[in-house]
Amino acid sequence: MQANLYLLQVLSKKKTTTLDRQRVFSLVRQLYPVITKWANNYLLGIIPSGSYAKGTSVKGLTDIDLFISLKNLTPWTLEDIYNSLYNYFNRILPVKKQNVSIKVNYKGLNIDLVPAKRMPDATYPHSIYVNKKNTWTKTNINKHISVVRNSVRSNEIILMKIWRELNELDFPSFYLELTVIEALKGRKFVCLEKNIMTIFEYLVERFKYARIVDPANSQNIISDDLTDSEKQKIIESALISYNEPYWNKIIW
Repeated sequence: MQANLYLLQVLSKKKTTTLDRQRVFSLVRQLYPVITKWANNYLLGIIPSGSYAKGTSVKGLTDIDLFISLKNLTPWTLEDIYNSLYNYFNRILPVKKQNVSIKVNYKGLNIDLVPAKRMPDATYPHSIYVNKKNTWTKTNINKHISVVRNSVRSNEIILMKIWRELNELDFPSFYLELTVIEALKGRKFVCLEKNIMTIFEYLVERFKYARIVDPANSQNIISDDLTDSEKQKIIESALISYNEPYWNKIIW
């Protein structure tokens, strides 16, 4: 019970509030005219996605994702769209290429811009460029948001994101979110302490070979996003945490 109260206190301190999110969105919306100009009449919409939209954001740790939906008739290839967005923002802001996004820093806030082309005769499915593999994949951010928000695991996900940062682990957020959901599958909410320990146990015993599939695209294997050595670092950190008797040395 004492451990559970401690974890609830960490959540209270680290979980973003409605006011926090309103402030972030107010700042981010200042970039909308810039994105609209870049899109050159092919823009369908700019959609906040990622942790802020899913309710799993952490104060001071979470980037905000903006999904840039372009018309299917956009004449450029997905690679050209990706590079064009990078070059456009590179002239005005600090930028960095990532796997499917362009990270920009605007007034101290990291924003991941994900350019996408809507698929023919569809509302939500889009095609996005995968920079690391020089290919493309199908995605549906509405499905991603729905799966995470409806999982009723936001508190556990937030605590594991804090743990990830404290251990300096390369563990992509969507992969982490789906892993937490899978680790707690079929488990009723008992208490945070027991659920987090269940997640650590899953990471130690099953994570390395677990096949995590994108719920919006069965061809996209999320668990392939990390190498065996990257997964091993997560496993080793989870084992240390599992055996640590004091919660204030695991998550704070």
